Amino acid sequence: MTEKELSFFRKMLEWDSTSGKEREFSEWLAHELSGYTRLERFEVGDGTQNLLACWGEPRVVFCTHMDTVPPYIAPQRVCAIGSTVPSPQSPDDVIFGRGACDAKGQIAAMLSACMALESDGRRGFGLLLLSGEETGSWGAKAFAKTGFRAPYLIVGEPTENKLVSAAKGTKSYDLQFKGEAFHSGYPEYGVSAVDIFNEFCNILKAKDFGEDPLLGKTTWNIGLLESRNPQNILSESLTCRLYFRTTFSSDAAVQEFMDGKLMDGRLKVTARGGDAPQKYMVPEGFECAPVAFGSDAPHLSNFEHKIICGPGSIRHAHRDDEQISLGEIEAAVAVYVKLYKKLNWELFERLR
Repeated sequence: MTEKELSFFRKMLEWDSTSGKEREFSEWLAHELSGYTRLERFEVGDGTQNLLACWGEPRVVFCTHMDTVPPYIAPQRVCAIGSTVPSPQSPDDVIFGRGACDAKGQIAAMLSACMALESDGRRGFGLLLLSGEETGSWGAKAFAKTGFRAPYLIVGEPTENKLVSAAKGTKSYDLQFKGEAFHSGYPEYGVSAVDIFNEFCNILKAKDFGEDPLLGKTTWNIGLLESRNPQNILSESLTCRLYFRTTFSSDAAVQEFMDGKLMDGRLKVTARGGDAPQKYMVPEGFECAPVAFGSDAPHLSNFEHKIICGPGSIRHAHRDDEQISLGEIEAAVAVYVKLYKKLNWELFERLR
């Protein structure tokens, strides 16, 4: 990375763009990107906006998201020698901070790739930056409703610069467990919603959804867990959100399993939606691997072919030590430029 590119990356990381706060970051990006090329803004409808920078009429669109998971963590650069001295610059230098690899490192790499392509006299590409990926891909869903269309989409996510061959699907549910409040010294006269929740978790742990030959096992996680009963009263109500990562062999089975969970009327299940597992485009000559995380890609139906790849590791995403090396970003730039040239050639061959 040049010093200018590194400075721009660091400035991006200094913005708190945790989900719901990305509007000011997008306004700053819009100001910065408008100096490079034509820029379009698209309101999402929830106070946030999407940005699209175009170099000519885009046939290949680089795309990633502007929002990050909370909490905000300020950037810090650690040089290869282990100090925080800002120079000399080395590919082994590591940048820490919220969004370093998910996904401001993607923005940095994709913008550098666009600059390199422009310097090489290339046209026909764009950079699409979306809001709300971490909370439901709201920006992607809104952009899919626009009239924009293009043959190829390259979505930036932390994949260690490997192309994603396939990704798990997601299924989300709101659960409400209904108990009967009573003095905790006499539990035989009431019903604890916590006990019903534990019973459900044991059933779920014992459920075998099988192992998919490509995507492996189905996994699930519980969040937003809440029961506001005092410690001396049985829980009358417990609520939580259940989030599945599904495979090609389990996606329908998970939905069928959740549709049948009544537990004598003491469990209310509300489906929140999600997306199905998908396979993605992998052009010849690129390393690839399946992943277990989601992205905006399934919701961007206005693109014919989709690719997912980017710098950084998912093992560092959503962590307090989120990080990326300058070498990973530089390698991503090369991958993105190579992909553009490959896809442009494939499109040329298709249209001959």
